Amino acid sequence: MSGISSAEATQDKQAARPKLLEVLGPGLITGASDDDPSGIATYSQVGAQFGYGLGWTLLLTFPLMCAIQQISAQIGCVTGRGLAGNMRRQSSAWVLHAIVGLLVVANTINIGADLGAMGAALTLLVGGPTLLYVALIALITVVLAVFVQYSHYVSVLKWLTLSLFAYVATVFVVDVPWGQVGANLVYPHISWDSAYLTAVVAVFGTTISPYLFFWQAGQEVEEQKEDPATSPLREAPEQAPSQLTRIRLDTYVGMALSNLIALCIVITAAATLHANGQTDIQTSSQAAEALRPIAGKFAFTVFAAGIIGTGLLALPVLAGSAAYALGEAFQWPVGLARRPYAAHAFYATIAIATLIGVLINFSPIDPVKALFWSAVINGVVAVPVMVMTMLLASRRAVMAQFALGTPLKTMGWVATGVMTAAAVGMFATL
Repeated sequence: MSGISSAEATQDKQAARPKLLEVLGPGLITGASDDDPSGIATYSQVGAQFGYGLGWTLLLTFPLMCAIQQISAQIGCVTGRGLAGNMRRQSSAWVLHAIVGLLVVANTINIGADLGAMGAALTLLVGGPTLLYVALIALITVVLAVFVQYSHYVSVLKWLTLSLFAYVATVFVVDVPWGQVGANLVYPHISWDSAYLTAVVAVFGTTISPYLFFWQAGQEVEEQKEDPATSPLREAPEQAPSQLTRIRLDTYVGMALSNLIALCIVITAAATLHANGQTDIQTSSQAAEALRPIAGKFAFTVFAAGIIGTGLLALPVLAGSAAYALGEAFQWPVGLARRPYAAHAFYATIAIATLIGVLINFSPIDPVKALFWSAVINGVVAVPVMVMTMLLASRRAVMAQFALGTPLKTMGWVATGVMTAAAVGMFATL
């Protein structure tokens, strides 16, 4: 008999049989978290107001999302640092602190809006006090993030992505004119009306959000720390073929899931609310409630339950991305794999951002207006973050031989240009 221990044999056996959920990690969770309750509200508004007329935006954003998220992930995988950690080394401190500060503010407001939507959805389903549900959901989110082992926590987040299929189910229980849907996807009627342009900007701003860049890059670093067999590609270039292929597959699947679900929400709202003249929807819970008399109890229940499931996935991503950015900017120990005592400032950021999100719901602040200003801040932050991300990924001093090639660099700059135009359009239509 050899001297291999049973534990080593088990590890070898597990390594030899990679599971799909182990391949699909940061990109899958990032894409799924993009369809948070606030995003559901935006897509519901778009479908209710314009019917199928804006479905094309989700086809257009798909390759742009794939490019910028893949680039963010590669920066983390190649350097072993997140976006803020790399920006700290390559840019002025005041620029970094301004970007991170705005990101934290926008994420915190978004957390508050998502908590409110989840509490309202739970009240619609089972009754009871919305604010109590808001506090309980926030407590559960923080406890899981701080005290659950990283590998187990990530597994929970992966399984929560299944909640998104609630919106696929709703499409198949409502009457959808698929020919009209397809025609609008392929031959959209573009309008220069201010309301139409505002909706286009809202979809772009909701779909391509700065917190997603920081989260996916940070998660790539976490994955490396969790697996002793992997290292930053600058130090272990021989791992590049498998790692870059994994990132590409993970990102494409995650972003495809994100946009498919968003399109299903738009179609559901168009086929039910818009078709019945209900065009003024402000929140995701309003959309769910409006579905009940039109599409029936099943569609209402599935839609409302999806709000809760997606919120449970999005909250740790919002709080975690803020903590990664703030921690790396100030050189704190960061990472969900760390023990609480070893990264107390990192975990404190998650807890405080979530607590402020709770307090927003107990305050007289209008959550719809707060979410609007969160979108404005995200629009302001997205452009400089994307510019800096593209510059980082193109520098051999940062990425060594893994600096961006022409195809990915081109698509990344196209995405940056589109978001710049969206930001300009946002201010033009305020």
